[in-house]
Amino acid sequence: MSTLKVLCVHGIGHQESHLDWEPQWTTAIQDGIARWNQNLGVQASFVTYDDIFGATAMTPQGTAEGVGRLLLNGFIYGIGDLFRRRRAFGEIPERIKWYAGMVTQWAEDGKLRAACRERLFKAITDTDPDLVCAHSLGTLITYDLLVHPPEKAGSLRFKLVTFGAQIGNPTVRSMFGGRITEIGPAFWYNLYNEQDPVFVVSLKVPSSAYLQVDTPSSLGHDAIGYLKHPNTIARVWREIAARRPASGALSRGALTGVSPERAKAAGERRALLIGINDYPNPEDRLEGCVNDVFLISSVLQECDFPPDSIRVVLNERATAEGMRERISWLLDNPQPGDVRFLFYSGHGAQIAGYGPGDTVDRLDECLVPYDFNWSRETAFTDDHFFDLYSQLPYETTFITVFDCCHSGGMVREGGAKIRAITPPDDIRHRMLKWDIEKEMWVERKIESPNRELGSEYTGETGAMRRLGRAVSLRQLPNAAYDRARKAYGHKGPYLPMIYQACREDEFSYEYRHGVTSFGAFTYCLAAVLRRYGHQGEGISFEQLLRRVGKDLKELGYDQKPCLVGPRALRSRGIPWRGSGSKRRRRQGK
Repeated sequence: MSTLKVLCVHGIGHQESHLDWEPQWTTAIQDGIARWNQNLGVQASFVTYDDIFGATAMTPQGTAEGVGRLLLNGFIYGIGDLFRRRRAFGEIPERIKWYAGMVTQWAEDGKLRAACRERLFKAITDTDPDLVCAHSLGTLITYDLLVHPPEKAGSLRFKLVTFGAQIGNPTVRSMFGGRITEIGPAFWYNLYNEQDPVFVVSLKVPSSAYLQVDTPSSLGHDAIGYLKHPNTIARVWREIAARRPASGALSRGALTGVSPERAKAAGERRALLIGINDYPNPEDRLEGCVNDVFLISSVLQECDFPPDSIRVVLNERATAEGMRERISWLLDNPQPGDVRFLFYSGHGAQIAGYGPGDTVDRLDECLVPYDFNWSRETAFTDDHFFDLYSQLPYETTFITVFDCCHSGGMVREGGAKIRAITPPDDIRHRMLKWDIEKEMWVERKIESPNRELGSEYTGETGAMRRLGRAVSLRQLPNAAYDRARKAYGHKGPYLPMIYQACREDEFSYEYRHGVTSFGAFTYCLAAVLRRYGHQGEGISFEQLLRRVGKDLKELGYDQKPCLVGPRALRSRGIPWRGSGSKRRRRQGK
């Protein structure tokens, strides 16, 4: 009988109070392996670290401040579970606060992290495992070691199974420089339970040696619930029991279920176009958004986007949930060289963002779905998709175009319609306070999520989270953020190229082309792309911005379009050309 050597790394705190955790883990792993290979025994070893935490002082004030920051910045209010699990700070169970305290202690104490890495590395060196299983805080310690192993580590060819992992949580990911990268093990399985309340979120890693396995369960954070889950048995233990080769021998298609042809393809183009005219409130209705979608679709098809790679969602179908589902499709299974394009034409708004205790701690830019009612559930903010784009491969091109504004607006009689809505008075009250001395209502001053980020990230007031900027992953000061990126070997979160129809304090207008309405910005954008296509020329992202801005100014529109994205990429050419170049080639010109 052959033997599978397993090293187990426990989860958050007080492990000494659960004396049976070692035999329980061993039995769960043995049973899972035996289900598929009875000739493979399990030899389990265990590494603990509670004594390291116990030797490190955790002051009540420091812990409270650290836990507060974690909760405030989305540690509980994160990603896909943003609304379902939101609760007032006082309602959070004491054990959850304790867990947050331990994670805070680990995150803020560099010496403690180094001691944990050293302890785990010694255990790996002593046991030479085939498999490492890590739970909860143990996943952070394991990831922290594997991202920058000691020079003497050599090749780490074991497989890794993480469960109850907080690695993808925005606050923790911010400490890692805003991005989770490929790491050394032969293969990495992450078990994810959306019902786990201990800061656990879905984790996306741009690597062919990574796979997330959904393990939904009412058992929440329980380690045995993860290890014994039917999906763990069917996928993870089955593959490990088969003693399959290391990930380098597996194709991406084998991991994702994609056809071999698609797995080899480079430069797949995919687009999602959203347009909303017929908002339920007659005063909010627009005229040109659906026309914008058809106009942009025609331009994209002239630029070699296959018709079946373009999805459109209009009017009553463009609900908040509908938009989220389709954006998940848009950004699913990205590969280097792919081009993804998101276009939105409709209203924009600003909505109050809430921290612990349901207190307003920021403003968020948002797109306005058909069913928008000024609630977080019906808005579309950066919280709803930064987890999708921030982990894209750097070699992927993701372009977003927002023909809307966020300043608040109204339809002016006899004038062009404005693509923004003004909040009702009860919503507006959330961002106001009464100035006793002046006897006037004034805007509340909200603390910036990161004072060192520029206005393109947090707005002119410094208190806004803007679409496509991944501000949730930029909680470190700039110097610490740069050190973290260097230490963990990446460039930070992926950021899309973002075209916005106007500046923060301006309006986005509609334009009537004879009797047909369009967004003024969208119409000029399409015209410039076609103009350069007919000339058979390429155009850079910055050149496109300047040409569209020039056209808008000449047409008399008081709106200046903006381009936001990595500075190193703005001078590069847009990765397609219009139909004009193709037509000229066909005509032999």
